[in-house]
Amino acid sequence: MNRVEILRKYIDEILLNMANHDERRCAYVHLYGVAQCCALIALKRGVNVELAVMAGMLHDIYSYAIMDTNEHAHKGAMLAREILLSLDITNEEETNIICDAIYSHSDKDIIHSNFTEVLIDADVMQHCLYNPMLEVIEHERDRYEKLKNEFGIS
Repeated sequence: MNRVEILRKYIDEILLNMANHDERRCAYVHLYGVAQCCALIALKRGVNVELAVMAGMLHDIYSYAIMDTNEHAHKGAMLAREILLSLDITNEEETNIICDAIYSHSDKDIIHSNFTEVLIDADVMQHCLYNPMLEVIEHERDRYEKLKNEFGIS
């Protein structure tokens, strides 16, 4: 089994234990939607796709596992580190890359490392494409417009 599938199995166990059906659906759609957007953006930008997908799968795991969004990026980075260490599927450098991106993914007004930018942009892309009939959240509007331009979408 490859690393993404090992992680997916672990995350599925967390999500399957969520009591609220609507929250569980939301978690699946968002985590795996962001992971897929990470893959697309990482491929386009020449960033490590496998690690980007893993970051996307883990980026909001704290919010869904604990059902608390307070400081979710910072607390989520700590939980992601625990998960990656327990699964023993990444080396120290890879773990740091993934966890640093998760830690910073809510800081959408700041430009970060190329890897972190993939996760942030994937998060924005998933929010905006989930229901394209909704208005784009103001703090995501500039990033979404840049993403559409990058992908040749008007």
